[in-house]
Amino acid sequence: MFERSRKGEHALLIQPHAGGPPDEDLLEEFADLARSAGASVAAVLTARIDRPNAATLIGSGKLDEVKAAAEASGADLILVNHPLSPGQERNLERFLERRVVDRTGLILDIFSQRAKSSEGKLQVELAQLKHMATRLVRGWTHLERQRGGSIGLRGPGETQLETDRRLLQKRLEQLQRRLDKVEVQRTQMRRARLRSELPRVALVGYTNAGKSTLFNAMTGAEAYAADQLFATLDPTVRRIELSGGAAVLADTVGFVRDLPHGLVAAFRATLSEAREADLLLHVIDAADPLRDERIAQVDAVLNEIGAGDLPQVLVFNKIDRLDGVEPRIDRPGEDSSRVWVSARDSQGLDLLRSALGEALQLRHVAGSVRIAPQDARLRARLHELGAVRSEQADEHGWLVEVDLAVADAQRLFAQANGEALRPLLEAVQAPT
Repeated sequence: MFERSRKGEHALLIQPHAGGPPDEDLLEEFADLARSAGASVAAVLTARIDRPNAATLIGSGKLDEVKAAAEASGADLILVNHPLSPGQERNLERFLERRVVDRTGLILDIFSQRAKSSEGKLQVELAQLKHMATRLVRGWTHLERQRGGSIGLRGPGETQLETDRRLLQKRLEQLQRRLDKVEVQRTQMRRARLRSELPRVALVGYTNAGKSTLFNAMTGAEAYAADQLFATLDPTVRRIELSGGAAVLADTVGFVRDLPHGLVAAFRATLSEAREADLLLHVIDAADPLRDERIAQVDAVLNEIGAGDLPQVLVFNKIDRLDGVEPRIDRPGEDSSRVWVSARDSQGLDLLRSALGEALQLRHVAGSVRIAPQDARLRARLHELGAVRSEQADEHGWLVEVDLAVADAQRLFAQANGEALRPLLEAVQAPT
């Protein structure tokens, strides 16, 4: 066995690719991930893989090249931009005599550094343990084979393996219980916001697009913001004033291509802020040459978490990095808008507030609703919102003509006695 380096800050990057030239953008993003984790990039190698090696992912010739490059550059850590099986990771470490971390492990390491809240730390630890589970258990496979009953080979190996399994499972169950408790508390907080009847807006976007900087500029908060990937993990929520009223704005974790599914599941509470929002502010790095690709990747993750159908306002941020681009609003469609801003320089924020106010009121629902006498509270709330256009009373209650924002209709429906609004909401959700 080799002596593992305790530093792990001088990294050699391996970018596998299948046929054709390697994707330079993928490699640059992986280098950014490495630097975000605190590593310096000692060397970079690409590895064409037409048929992955079951034992080491890459072939023997490339292994020799990687080892030579690591020794020449002084790298004490090998980062592979590809998922590795436990066996592949272990075999690579044995041959290269250096610690090996795959893409998922690297992102988990960044997450562990960024999480600040108790909930975020619990989510990170849960994801890490799930990722490490097969590596821990399979690391004892040489002892697990002792189960067969051969004299002199029973006992310690099986005991150690089963002990590790039990301890791991116990910790996973404990973390899950604590996260479930936190989720109940967060749900109660969301219900309180629901009762306040403030529209909910969530910031989403590719990592390092400037979401936290924009959040701070719009709310006056001091959420952590830095020019690095995954600067924000813990959801932060603040009230903002818009033209025509107020709203609740939530900052969320940034997305990245090939975000491991386990991480999406682990950060369910953070992502639920996006899933349960009335409107998404999709923040885009306007100076990124791959911004269209980034938009598509974010939309893919939104679909994965069940937020793909929510309305969006596209915010093209960082126009300070573009020549001749001034703050403006583009309206390519009747119910969509694109706002060009610089969160760093607070340019275009008034335009963004105006676009938000418009977007939250664009989705209106109108029609007749029958309100029974026992649902008088719903009628009173509709009057408070100024949504009643006319009404007629009879022995069955009231026949009310309403015109109100879909967000308001959804909130009233979620509250007691809001069933009368169901036909209007179903009409809005029905495909056109």
